[in-house]
Amino acid sequence: MRLWRRRAPDRAVRELDLLAVDLETTGLDPSRHQILSIGMIPVRGLAIELGGARQFLVRPAGTAGVGPSATVHGITDDVAAGAAPLEQVLPEVLAALEGRVLLAHHASIEVGFLTRACRDRGLSVPDLTVVDTVRLQRRVLRRGHVHSQVAEDDLALGAARRHLGLPRYHPHDALTDALACAELYLAQVAALGEDLTLRQLLR
Repeated sequence: MRLWRRRAPDRAVRELDLLAVDLETTGLDPSRHQILSIGMIPVRGLAIELGGARQFLVRPAGTAGVGPSATVHGITDDVAAGAAPLEQVLPEVLAALEGRVLLAHHASIEVGFLTRACRDRGLSVPDLTVVDTVRLQRRVLRRGHVHSQVAEDDLALGAARRHLGLPRYHPHDALTDALACAELYLAQVAALGEDLTLRQLLR
């Protein structure tokens, strides 16, 4: 059994090992919907490790297939039918996360689906430390305006990247979105201060 440990909260951002993760799913409810694709890319300190990037297509269980979600991510039933089952993919994802901070945009989605997937398969649910770039973007937008309201549309991945001068990527590909999240994180850290600690990222 793996032993999952929370990262030391006073560790400097420059010393963190993170894993940017993005999921494409058949919907947003982990109790009813399924994972179709997982993209992940390591971030070591202030560098994205492109050589460690990985993407998995996942075959949905049952007969429902991908349903109307195909119009969002472009993963069709015939493509999904040739993918590996989640039981085969999930251990590799968990192994990649071990010892790293989970980095995601709207991280509750990734955490919710990974937690449900572990529980449904009798696997230990990792006690993850999570950095959410949505929360960081809210802080970026509020700099100097502590009580100002931030519109939800301004927190979307594409909008957050535009605000920080990052290029536009085609959305809803798991690996591309994981890379987009990793790049956004580094731009946010640069905006908020590279001397931050993990504790300050999580506040």
